Order: sequence, then C-alpha cells, then structure tokens
Amino acid sequence: MAVAIEQLESYLAEFSEFARQNSQDTPLWLRDLRDRAFARFCKVGFPTVRDEDWRFTSLSSVARTQFKLARRGPLRLKRSDLASWQFEGCSAQLVFIDGLFEPELSTCFEIPDTAVATGLWAAMRNHPDAVAGHLGQHLDIERDPFCALNTAFINDGAFIHVPAGMVIKKPIHLLFVSTSGDAPSMTHLRNLIVVEKEAQVSVVEDYVSFGSETPALSNAVTELIAGENTSVSHLLIEREHLQTCNISTLRIEQARSAAVASHSLLLGGALVRNNVHPVLAGDGGECLINGLFIGNGRQHLDNYMLVEHASPHCASRQFYNGILDGHSHGVFHGRIIVHKDAQKTDAKQTNRNLLLTDDAQIDTKPQLEIYADDVKCTHGATIGQIEENALFYLRSRGIAEVEARRLLLEAFAGECLDRMQPGPARDHAQKLIERYLATIALQPPPITPNANTAERNWKEVE
Repeated sequence: MAVAIEQLESYLAEFSEFARQNSQDTPLWLRDLRDRAFARFCKVGFPTVRDEDWRFTSLSSVARTQFKLARRGPLRLKRSDLASWQFEGCSAQLVFIDGLFEPELSTCFEIPDTAVATGLWAAMRNHPDAVAGHLGQHLDIERDPFCALNTAFINDGAFIHVPAGMVIKKPIHLLFVSTSGDAPSMTHLRNLIVVEKEAQVSVVEDYVSFGSETPALSNAVTELIAGENTSVSHLLIEREHLQTCNISTLRIEQARSAAVASHSLLLGGALVRNNVHPVLAGDGGECLINGLFIGNGRQHLDNYMLVEHASPHCASRQFYNGILDGHSHGVFHGRIIVHKDAQKTDAKQTNRNLLLTDDAQIDTKPQLEIYADDVKCTHGATIGQIEENALFYLRSRGIAEVEARRLLLEAFAGECLDRMQPGPARDHAQKLIERYLATIALQPPPITPNANTAERNWKEVE
C-alpha cells in the first residue's frame, strides 16, 4: 500500500506540473480527456500478475521507480547522429527526441501536398478538426491502465493523414529517440494515423536510444483508423537499450473491406510489452498480425494480441515467432473474440518459439472466444530447440557450427519476413534481424542437454 501511495503521489506531481505548463494552449476537449484518463489511472494503478492479461509479466520494478517526464536537455542531436538509424527508400522521416517532434531533423521527401505528416501537437494547431475527430475515440482507457496513463500525458507524437484515393508508395519512417538523463525518465508518445477510403500507406515506427543507459519508461500508443477499401502496413521496431521498459499499444479500427498488416520486431529493452488490438468493424475486412521477438540476457518480451471480429465475412491471421537465448523470457498471449454478428469469420493464430538455452523461458496462451455459430477458427503453439539433425547436416557439408546456427536461425526468422511486402521497410527489418542473429549465433550452445527436450520439441497445442 505504501508503494502504491508513493507512486501515485509521484505521478500526481508530474501530471499537475504537466497540466499547468500546457493549460493555455490546450483545447478544452483535450483537457477533459486528459483529466478523465488520469482519474482512471489513479483508480486502478499499475496492473499486477493477478490481472489475467498480465499474469506472466511483473511490473514491480516499474511501479517502484519514480519516473519524471523527459524534458529537452542540453544534449542536441545532429542529422549525422541519426545516420545509423535511417534507411533508404522512405517518402518521409519524422524525428522525435524525448517525445517531442523535431522539424529541423525531419524531412518529407515525397509526401503529396494534400497529405499530412507532422507532429501531433503541430497538427492540433493546424488541423484541429482532423485530430479532434479521431484522437481517443477508439482507445479503451477503462481497460488498459497504460493507455489511460498515455492519454493523461498526451502532448506530442506523429500525425499522419492520407486523403481518400491517395497511394503513398514509399514508407513513412517515424524515428523516436530517447536520450539519457540524470534520473529515470518517461515519455508518453501518442501517434494518430488516419487513412481515408481507398488510400494506401506504409508506416514504420522505430524506437531507439542514444547515450548512456539510464532507466527509462517508453509508453507509446498509436491509433490507426483504416477507412473503407484501404491498404495499410504498419511496422513496429523496438531496439532501445537494456535499461528501458517499453510499453506499446497499437489500436486499429478497420472499416469495410479494409486490409491492414501489423508487423512487430522486438529486439531491445529490458521489459517490453507489445499490445496489438485490431477491431474489424466493417464487413469483409482483413487483418494480418505478424511478429518476431528475439531475446537475450535477461530480457522480458511480452506480446499481447487481442483481435475482435465485430462484423461478418472478415479474416484475420496471427503469426508470431520467438527466439530466446540466455535467461530471456518471452510471452505470447493471443486472444480472438468473434462477436455474435460476425458470421463467416475466418481466423487463425499460430505461435512458434525456439529456446536456445535451458534457462530461456516462454509462456504461450492462445485463446478463442466465439459467440457466432458459422465460423472457422484455429489456434496453436509450438516450443522447440534447434534441430540437431539439421545442424549436423549443415556441418557435414563443411559449414562451421556458428555459420550453421546462424543459417537455421535466419530460416526460422525468415518466416516472418516472408509475410512482409517486398520493399525498403522489409529490407531494413531483414538487416536488423541478421545483425542480431549473427551475435546470438556466436554464443555457444548449452553443454548439458535438457532432459525434457524430447517432451517439448515442437509439441503442438490445439
């Protein structure tokens, strides 16, 4: 109780100061939204392992840490500092430093004049109706305390608006950089992506760290509204330093015949929670949720998928692969809800995991809730290790053990890459995966085999 009161007082002080500094420029509707969200967070606090959705992930270290809102410090990044995180072939790159949009570091290469790609705070001034009509309209702050906390501290993030019928062929790259400070810091980025009917766009969210490793909380929320007959691709890349807790939520609202692909690549962070929540609200919608998480050391990578089929004739696919080394811990909690009116639903969920050491751990929980009677739904999970026969085969062909391990790991990870459309975003993800897997392949396998290997080797759970 003392810890709960202390953490509440800390966040109350931050919220009061934040509200005071932003009182003049904030519209009334946003102030009301912030107040309601903070009241909700104060009521429920941080989730614990007693909450079913968080049963495999303890947030005690986060709750004990007194985070302060990140503020713009004396450290100023230059374009040359960003070079290692950039990739070619983008239509635009928006840069955010410690939660704030940096126009002088951002570039819109090939964004048409009628589209908008800018910071959320700038959009509130220049496009107030477009922001007010969507921001917070679909996110459930009652259900998720981190969404409530993010909404309470809404300030900046990315705003992307693609008008009806427009096709933006090259991806928009959103680069979020956290810099080190003297004390634990937190950011609550809020992104809003609005894609009108018959439009197409691809967006990459990229979270990185700069400077020394000090504790940090990155609590980001993205609201993606896909209009009728749209085609949208979204890629999340998390590669922050190992003192970071990253909580990300992607809330997708899909209209009739909208096709949305969500891809996730989790590589960094000490504690990572990746929430993806699409709602197929219109007939004939399609949603692909595809992800890869690679853990090492004592990383904890938690993936929570909630897919809601609210209309008939919709299809969804979930494919998540995990590679866990060292003492890392992975979680996959996939939940599909088929509502009463969602007849002719076609949904599939698959989670595959490789454990490279005896100390690595995975908790997987596929789950179906079906309230309609004319549906086709399946789910399954597998847990295994690198196949010794495949490794022996490659080595017998003169391939060194490290190279053989790398090839097998890349083949496993390649399943996720194959589900992405060819292009700059996929090429960027592939380079990152190859770099991380090359490091893991160098680490020697455990000397003593696990006695339970035969029992858990690709055991299917249906």
